[in-house]
Amino acid sequence: MLLSLLIPCYNEEKTLANLVEHVLRIADDELKLQLVIVDDCSKDNSFAVATELAKKHPEIKLVRHERNQGKGAAVRTAFAQADGDVVAIQDADLEYDPQDLKRMLVPIRDGRADVVFGSRFLSANTHRVLYFWHSVGNRMLTLLSNMFTDLNLTDMECCYKVFTRDVAKRLVIHEDRFGVEPELTAQVAAMRLRIYEMGISYDGRTYEEGKKIGLKDAFRALYCIIRYNASHAPAFLQFLVYAVLGGVAALVNLAVFLALHAGGAAVTVSAPVAFVVAAAVNYGLCVWLLFERRVKWSTPMELVLYVILVAVLMWVDLQITAGLMAAGSSPGWAKGLSSVAGLVLNFLGRRFIVFPQRKSGEWKPSGAGKGDL
Repeated sequence: MLLSLLIPCYNEEKTLANLVEHVLRIADDELKLQLVIVDDCSKDNSFAVATELAKKHPEIKLVRHERNQGKGAAVRTAFAQADGDVVAIQDADLEYDPQDLKRMLVPIRDGRADVVFGSRFLSANTHRVLYFWHSVGNRMLTLLSNMFTDLNLTDMECCYKVFTRDVAKRLVIHEDRFGVEPELTAQVAAMRLRIYEMGISYDGRTYEEGKKIGLKDAFRALYCIIRYNASHAPAFLQFLVYAVLGGVAALVNLAVFLALHAGGAAVTVSAPVAFVVAAAVNYGLCVWLLFERRVKWSTPMELVLYVILVAVLMWVDLQITAGLMAAGSSPGWAKGLSSVAGLVLNFLGRRFIVFPQRKSGEWKPSGAGKGDL
């Protein structure tokens, strides 16, 4: 078996040589190694260290980014260079022990697994005691990811993820930084693969020692969990996300309607115009965050269906608004109640007509193209 280890490296001159030495020790008669080191435009001597290592060890393939792009971008570059039967991600900072990788390969060797995740929270091995709130954040992000993916992982953010070559070829990476972890988790969950998890040891670093992930990455991870999972999440979670997006569109609808109504426009004009503006906002948010674009229809057909749906719902919205105002409701209450009623109809129309979902096991995120592997 040939194992391709993808090693993103940024300012790791103190640990890179030691890491490579540890990795090379796991090779044996049954396991050959390929080390793909991607230097992400390090500012220290990491690239020089990597160059010397590549001269000494033919197993190493070295690539350098001309500008710093982030861990996800380095992993994306490394995936394109990997030739192995199995592909794994290995940070260059020595927080993870490569000996654990040999154990993680067992379910794949046995033909039981397509993907194996490491977990810092399952292992009985040694762990360095560090930041409490950091571990709480990891567990919360894992919980949220599990809600959307319907997996029962314990450590979604763990670096150690091992893939068969067939799975690796299907992966599409868009995230440039640490958002790659929830993005990869979302993809393997959508593919309905055989996923295993195994406890690993962990020798974490402090920020003074070079740890790079920060608070903004936690917020990005939160966004990535929703962005890359929402289109195939359980229906009730999709509706909750859509309720937020629909709520934004509803506020736009109400604001435009009240502005036009205050300006003297008749309800037969102000209500449809407000609805069309809100529909455009809603469509953009849905494509950007929730539903996959062009998952079944061509773009023109998708737009035709969307226009028809908007026309039907606009007529329903007008009837509700005009009916409530005729019954004595204020313009604000009438429009607000019609918007609430339209929220469910909008979600159902977009979910089942305009953006019908792919079958289980397929993966084609909107915007695919950049970073396709």
